[in-house]
Amino acid sequence: MTAILSGILVAVLVAIAASFGLAEIQEPAYERFATSGTRVGDPGENLVGQRWDGLNDPAQAQAEE
Repeated sequence: MTAILSGILVAVLVAIAASFGLAEIQEPAYERFATSGTRVGDPGENLVGQRWDGLNDPAQAQAEE
């Protein structure tokens, strides 16, 4: 019984130590992968066209082609 309780206690202590250690190392993705070459001004304008109204209608898409 003592071995089980000491094992649980050690596991809890390791988890707490790991959480503090990882909190110091981690940084958000928007900070980690921020570069000067990445620019997102108006992401929808250059992907779907100027007249896109936001509706996904295959019949309308064929008519415009």
